[in-house]
Order: sequence, then C-alpha cells, then structure tokens
Amino acid sequence: MAEFGAKDVKALRDATGAGMMDAKRALEENNGDMDAAGKWLCEQGITKSAARSDRDNSQGAVAVASEGNKAAFVELKSETDFTAKSAAFTELVQKLADSVLADGDKGIEKHKDEVDDLRITTKENIEVGKSARVEAADGDVLDTYLHRQDGRGVNAVIIELADGTAELAHDIAVHAAFTKPRFVARDEVPADAIAAEREALEAITRNEGKPEAALPKIIEGKLAGWFRESVLLEQKFVRDEKQTIEQLLGDAKIVRFEQVIIGG
Repeated sequence: MAEFGAKDVKALRDATGAGMMDAKRALEENNGDMDAAGKWLCEQGITKSAARSDRDNSQGAVAVASEGNKAAFVELKSETDFTAKSAAFTELVQKLADSVLADGDKGIEKHKDEVDDLRITTKENIEVGKSARVEAADGDVLDTYLHRQDGRGVNAVIIELADGTAELAHDIAVHAAFTKPRFVARDEVPADAIAAEREALEAITRNEGKPEAALPKIIEGKLAGWFRESVLLEQKFVRDEKQTIEQLLGDAKIVRFEQVIIGG
C-alpha cells in the first residue's frame, strides 16, 4: 500500500467534503491514490456533490459532431472558464458530442463516470447541459457552425433546410451564431413572453414621458423591434441588411434549428 499522511487526508476532505475517517478509509481502500479515493467516495455517496450542485456553473464548453446527414452538439458546464479551457474538459465534451451523434441521449450516459471524475478532480459543479441531435430528412440540407473562444467552443448552431443549398444553410448558421435568436418564427413566441415584453415596454415608454394618446403606437413599434431582434426569420441578414432571413430563404424552409450558447 502506498503511504499517505495527514496532509493527504486533509486534501481529500477539502476536495470532497467527506469526514476525516471516511477520507482516511478511502485512501486506504485505494492505495493512497487521491483520484481513485475521490471516485470511491463519490460511489459511496460520501461527498459534498449535493452542495456543489447548487453552485453557479454558467461557464463551460460546447462541441459539435457531424457525419453525413446527422449532426449533434453537447454543452458541458463548469464554474470557471479556466476549467472549461483545459484539455481534459474540451476532450470530454467532444467525446460526449461524438457519442450523442452515434447513440442519441444514451451516448451521454456512457460518459457518466468521466463527468463524475472531472467533477471530483476540478472541485467544480461539472454537469452536462443542453444537447441536440438532428438527422436530416432525405433531400434536406444540414449544416453546423461552432464559434470558438480561447480554445473552446462557446456557441453552436445546427440548422436543417428543406429546398435549400449547403451555402444558404451555412450563411444562416453563421448569422444565427452572431445574432442569437430566441425563436425561429413569430408564431413560436409564447403569449406570456409577448405580454411580459409589452408590459415592460409600456413601463419604459411611460417613464419617458410620452403623451398618453401616443403610447399604444409607440409600444407596438417597440414590440415590433423586439420581434426583429428575437425571431430569426424577421432578423436582418448580417451580411446584407437590406433583406431579412425570411427573404434570404426564398422558397427554402427552416425545418430544424438548434443553438446552445455558453452563459446564454
């Protein structure tokens, strides 16, 4: 058995939240191997993972995988960008994306132990976030775009078009990565979201001291602007603002649109 001392027990306790005797036993059971002891504690349910899961994990990384008419992305969340940029983190999120491409959501389960191990070694609230898998219908066009920052993916888009071209799909994917639409079409916007936005715009407009009689027209104008920002089809194409995405599409149709943004 490898030797370990009080400092090792304390380090394991700090990393996992386990009690002194539990930490000591974990090291004894795993020949002094700190990582293996941490995993053993996790398997035994003797960790502070529950408390860690309450911590904000708005950082992370995204990976994309594609093959033929299939594409997938996976978000892996972390507490710090330092962890998200590490080789171990970016390699794992790519593994997850590759597995989701091959096996759908079941692919995530295959890497559960690796996610748990990373949670222990980084001492952060690491968890799988949003994932998506798209398999395009025969004749449809599929494209992906991944925006990278500091060596990690931070914004991923998958788009499927019917009656469109690969170039058009790519243009819209890049556009969406830049504009970050919340919806594809206006009829997808929930009524309560519209009501909440109208209420907020009314409060802002009243505070601006606008005449009461002019309020309805001003509010509706601002609401139309909100739709133009939030709805993909109504956005102006970033490379040619003389036309909207709907006009750019022409006879083509967006069949599926998926996006995930770190911190979004």
